[in-house]
Amino acid sequence: MISTQAWADARRLWDHHLMHHTPRPCSVAVGLGSHDLGVADAAVELYRRGMTPLIVFTGATSRTTRDRMPRGEAVHYRERALELGVPDSAVLVEPRARNTGENLRFSRELLEEAGVDVSSVLLISKPYEERRAHATARKLWQGVEFVSASSPMAFEEYVDSIGDDRLVIDMLVGALQRLMIYPAQGFMVEDPVPDEVAAAYERLCRAGFTSRLV
Repeated sequence: MISTQAWADARRLWDHHLMHHTPRPCSVAVGLGSHDLGVADAAVELYRRGMTPLIVFTGATSRTTRDRMPRGEAVHYRERALELGVPDSAVLVEPRARNTGENLRFSRELLEEAGVDVSSVLLISKPYEERRAHATARKLWQGVEFVSASSPMAFEEYVDSIGDDRLVIDMLVGALQRLMIYPAQGFMVEDPVPDEVAAAYERLCRAGFTSRLV
């Protein structure tokens, strides 16, 4: 049974992870690979709204996706987009990346090789990865403006979609820890965590939501 305090703390982490950007037209959309096909759906919706002329899906497989996405995350994302009506010419696939840093580096290289002029990127991720992806992009892909996006879901709706309450909170806690420790390791720019968010994170750790900590 998850306590009322734990739910409140998890919701606070969720709100912090979201960048709350308003989507606007960008040179390209980059969909970061994961287990969540909602990333592909969000990219398709933004494409339909005229927010980007081109989508790059990036991602190989991981221990959490190899069974569900045996052909690779980016390939499955592309297949989803084509099923939803996006033309093949509007989708590029980067199939090698195994972490967020590689997602960004390899996508940048792919676009350079394709001769695509990039001044702005719609950076599409899982909702609770928006802030970390944005901080990583600012470190690795300088001189470009990033607009964060994800499936527009409320916290409770996202929890219901995953179907595992504890796992979602574990993922929120793990993502927050990375925000705190990765800048010192050179993986992303500094993005200070407010005291009230850090306090919520500490309470959740003490309550045992630690399976996604590094």
